[in-house]
Amino acid sequence: MSDTTAAYPSLVHALAEVIVDLTWFIDGADDERMDQDDAVKALEGVAAVMDRLSAGQRGELLTVIEVMAAAETDPRRRAFLRDFPEGFGL
Repeated sequence: MSDTTAAYPSLVHALAEVIVDLTWFIDGADDERMDQDDAVKALEGVAAVMDRLSAGQRGELLTVIEVMAAAETDPRRRAFLRDFPEGFGL
């Protein structure tokens, strides 16, 4: 894919979208859709990766998440995005 057709302005933005979508799904999944022990393990895995980011990487990710939250039209998802940094140790 060339830069002129890229859907995201950066790789960080694309990966942030993936992380947020994954955690949004897991966080909202009920017992019938996902084993809650597996959900906790998956979310802990995301938090562990966030914990290993450098200060610069954290700052870059925080900026992208703030942009995503500002652009989000769904109030519940916007609240999730605004809570994401604290929830995942950023």
